[in-house]
Amino acid sequence: MLRQVLLFGILFGAAMLGAAADPTPMQIPHGQKDVTLAIAGTYTLDPKHVLVEAHVSHLGFSMSAFRFGKVQATLEWDPKAIPKSKLTAAVETSSIMTNVAGFAEELQGPQYLKSAQYPDATFTSTAFRQQDATHGKVDGNMTLLGKTFPVSFDVTLVGAGPGFAGGPVMGHVIGIHAETAIDPQGLGLGPFFTTPIPITIDTEFDHRS
Repeated sequence: MLRQVLLFGILFGAAMLGAAADPTPMQIPHGQKDVTLAIAGTYTLDPKHVLVEAHVSHLGFSMSAFRFGKVQATLEWDPKAIPKSKLTAAVETSSIMTNVAGFAEELQGPQYLKSAQYPDATFTSTAFRQQDATHGKVDGNMTLLGKTFPVSFDVTLVGAGPGFAGGPVMGHVIGIHAETAIDPQGLGLGPFFTTPIPITIDTEFDHRS
């Protein structure tokens, strides 16, 4: 019995030494400043990596940030024909969040976003205009409060390329930062919203092969 225990210990120790001598390091992917590393195909917005914020002037004293928590989007992407790319997106207006207790419910109501009547704000692209390797503009039509109007997003590539081994967990990824602004008075949002409202988006789009 003692001999068996000693033999097991020797074999186990040898195995551990072999593993330490020849480790297989985990390959952690990182986005690259090269959008062509993201293969062509249909990408969907990653709900775990998305931030949509509207920044509103608080009576000229400061800027208040309103975050929207529920977003969906689809990107048809071809790095060899970027102008032919297409994007559709929808944000649930009732998912608005704010630091002021009870204010989100008020913003969802009939005085402001009218979420019961208009549950989604949508965007459909009409043009992709690449400016350089990491910058471009995406033009399109936004629909909010039942009104459709043109907007143009300034888009910056944060990183692109294969996710975890280009496998089923993340596949290929395109990460972006985008900015635009909308006119609250044109939407009839009332006297509280008097200046253009900047909108910023930080998100990832995933393609799983």
